[in-house]
Amino acid sequence: MNVLLIEDDKRISEFIVKGLEENNFTVHLAETGEIARDLIQQDIWDIILMDIMLPGIDGIQLVKLMRFKKNHTPVLMLSALSDTDDKVTALDSGADDYLVKPFHFKELISRVNALTRRTKFNYDKVETLYKLGTLTINPEEHKVTENGKLIDLSPREYKLLLYLLENRNKVIPRTQILNAVWGINYDNNTNVVDVYISYLRNKIEQNHKFIHTIKGTGYMLKEEL
Repeated sequence: MNVLLIEDDKRISEFIVKGLEENNFTVHLAETGEIARDLIQQDIWDIILMDIMLPGIDGIQLVKLMRFKKNHTPVLMLSALSDTDDKVTALDSGADDYLVKPFHFKELISRVNALTRRTKFNYDKVETLYKLGTLTINPEEHKVTENGKLIDLSPREYKLLLYLLENRNKVIPRTQILNAVWGINYDNNTNVVDVYISYLRNKIEQNHKFIHTIKGTGYMLKEEL
């Protein structure tokens, strides 16, 4: 597995590189956001491990740039920032998971394996197009249209819609959506799923109703009959 580690703290980077190599990963280290930006463009990576607080371009700016350029390599943020708001900011910017420093190395390996498995699974099962009534999503181009009109979605909104479309016509519990789309151990009492469902509804339901609330359970995506 080809791993790009973006970390400016030499003590931490040496620890991570040594551990990953002992687990048979191929690791390349970038110590600044600018170096990382060039490496991301030059090569194909299975996963990127990224610190947030970097000299020059920081991790949030870098992951936003990646997603803007349609680079969907899985990103695991590694940061000493442990507040929920910091995690939400990173995930909403396009990161796939978030691990707070200091961490147990076994957990890092587990997170890396889970992210790469999930990415491979999604690519293996991806369709050319997902369609539901007038709603269309093109996974290869990350484009969403409703009745032919392009819909502008944030990375998290897109990921949520894609998950709903992959499970269309099924009732999906909130906790299942939370785990699949946010990928971290959020408090199950959080209302982040409901908030993002509301965002999606405002953007895609201009002409038809697609997202149905199943009281006491979760949501179902289906075309209104």
